[in-house]
Amino acid sequence: MGTGEGDYMKRQNVFDHDCPNASRIYDHLLGGSDNHAPDRVAAEELLKVAPDAADVAVGNRAFLKRAVNYLAERGIRQFLDIGSGLPTRENTHQMAQAAAPGARVVYVDNDPIVFAHIQAILSDGNTVATSGDMRATEKILADPRLNEMINFDGPVGVILTSVLHYVSDADDPHDIVGRIMRAMPPGSYLVLSHSKHGDVANQEDEERILEIYNRTNKPLYPRDRAQIIQFFDGLDILHPGVVPVQDWHPNGDVPGASAPDYVPGHILGGVAVKLH
Repeated sequence: MGTGEGDYMKRQNVFDHDCPNASRIYDHLLGGSDNHAPDRVAAEELLKVAPDAADVAVGNRAFLKRAVNYLAERGIRQFLDIGSGLPTRENTHQMAQAAAPGARVVYVDNDPIVFAHIQAILSDGNTVATSGDMRATEKILADPRLNEMINFDGPVGVILTSVLHYVSDADDPHDIVGRIMRAMPPGSYLVLSHSKHGDVANQEDEERILEIYNRTNKPLYPRDRAQIIQFFDGLDILHPGVVPVQDWHPNGDVPGASAPDYVPGHILGGVAVKLH
């Protein structure tokens, strides 16, 4: 565990509906209903500084769908979605099982609200949710429910979309990803997206965005492109590379996925495979 864990865990009073919650803000930006007045107030503050924030959120979700379809087309039948966030209109297990009936999905999140909502929507034996913090990587991977669902003798699609930008440098997010992927067998994939530093109009606006998130349960830590690419160390990054999420197979050339509307490049994403 990194030195920042204590401060992080102190912020996890997620059942306090008077405190904005990062997952519920994202839900509001996606047009969901699992949010409260303080979350909507924070989201509206965010939209005043970054008017395209909702488009960015929708674009990131569209990237996830295209990436899941991409993996399913390549034979992946088990998915591990870590830091999955609140369920919305279409979720990883629905995407995966639509593309590959019978695909198995495990959700992992350390937010009790997220965990409760995911459990509430599960209706079949091919999807489970577990409560866990990615900083405790080994504990997550040893979870009995995860191991009942995931066969580590076969390739796994690991999903880390819009979650690592909530992990401080003190907790070494690059090491977290490295530990997760080292535990995966060859042929596994990593789907990752991350907020990019320096893509707002000016430094004052970026500081305002960070201040809004500092009032939530999860402060935001955007990173530059080189730092985001570093998450894929040791893996083979697939075409078109680490790019704004709307530019990852933008023409809907992944079967089962349509092209997203244009959104700015505030979130970079990519898909990589573990060859050895």
